[in-house]
Amino acid sequence: MSYCAIDFGTSNSSVVVADHQGNRRLVPLEDGQSTIPTAVFFFTDELEAAQAHGVHRPDGAMARAYGRAAVAAYVDGYAGRLMRSLKSILGSSLAEQTTDLGNGYAVRYLDVITGYLRYLRRAGEASAQQPLDRVVLGRPVFFVDDDAERDARAQATLAAAAQAAGFGDVRFQFEPIAAAFDYEQQVVHEQIVLVADIGGGTSDFSVVRVGPGQRLRADRRDDILANHGVHIAGTDFDRQIELTALLPLVGFGAHGPGGQGARPVPSTIYHDLATWHLINTCYRPRRVAEWRAMVDWFAEPELHRRLMRVLELRLGHELAAKTEAAKISACAGTPARVALDALAPGLAVTVDEALALEAIRADLDRIVEAAVQTVQAAGLPTERIDALYLTGGSTGMAPLTERLSARFATARSVQGDRLASVATGLGVHASRVFGT
Repeated sequence: MSYCAIDFGTSNSSVVVADHQGNRRLVPLEDGQSTIPTAVFFFTDELEAAQAHGVHRPDGAMARAYGRAAVAAYVDGYAGRLMRSLKSILGSSLAEQTTDLGNGYAVRYLDVITGYLRYLRRAGEASAQQPLDRVVLGRPVFFVDDDAERDARAQATLAAAAQAAGFGDVRFQFEPIAAAFDYEQQVVHEQIVLVADIGGGTSDFSVVRVGPGQRLRADRRDDILANHGVHIAGTDFDRQIELTALLPLVGFGAHGPGGQGARPVPSTIYHDLATWHLINTCYRPRRVAEWRAMVDWFAEPELHRRLMRVLELRLGHELAAKTEAAKISACAGTPARVALDALAPGLAVTVDEALALEAIRADLDRIVEAAVQTVQAAGLPTERIDALYLTGGSTGMAPLTERLSARFATARSVQGDRLASVATGLGVHASRVFGT
């Protein structure tokens, strides 16, 4: 059974392998857990790399850490570069671009993805105790909204990275369809299910006919009634909350001297600081120098001083991480106090549920509307949906799932494994494609 399935997610990834009898299982990837953060840390100091835990040096390349070890290396202050949300660059011009890592090191974004997939393949091979040269990869319904050419380019880029990572045969399956296959394993009679797969980068929906009779069929095209999705999910929630709660403290939304009608401070730098894969672009020397000279654009010089501390001390990733933690706490009903002493002694902001929901309200509305549009595309009234199957990390947010459940009030809401349902379903599909 020389195949596997990989759920390459914006926030987390998983691998499924099969034994010689075709029995599928999730691979323990890190600390015995079957999911691993989609994160890579590149060490720019050889001595620190030798001291750190969980360091890999694939094929003599630059030392790096993956997953939780990557995040820990960043938090512990090792010299280097943390890269997350790798999936977000697919379909963009960044894929072929080279990014600076510091200390004279640089790497292509595509090579970062290739290295991460190679790490997952080798973990799968260690678990399966045999080479793996065939793979089913999950993909969102749309890598890129409303741009078929860029969407096709994104899949082609991911396929090329998988091939460079050592897979000779690469297939794809929509992630919400895979989640439907996972849900189908527990279904005892025919149903129409709306799958809501909401992760870190995209919110994807599929209407699928499932049941004991259906799951025996190799060709399931007639059972897939509609697919739809939007490029809005957990990282977008983080961005909106950071722009609403944290970045105004460093000048977002500020104006220059002159009172009413004064020119606004340019906002591009703040949007980039709130977007994981663009944060590092804010630290380019020319950009830092440009903003250092813009002190006269700020009516409050203190805001400019704080912004320069963010840029000069490279605090953007730390602010993003603090925002993510605050979002999780606030949406669970516990206000989060975000300490910002690195910007100014005693500076802090509290993110509570009301603030967080106001910041992401428009995004939540668009996600729910996308779910409704999916059912409409299937030619069905909402009452025909028997079950709403929820999966993906962002379905852990009660405000989001409550809105979806209320919109499909007659459907039974079922919470799948938020981080593993897609991978499990991709494994089901891989066994049908590659299994004997």
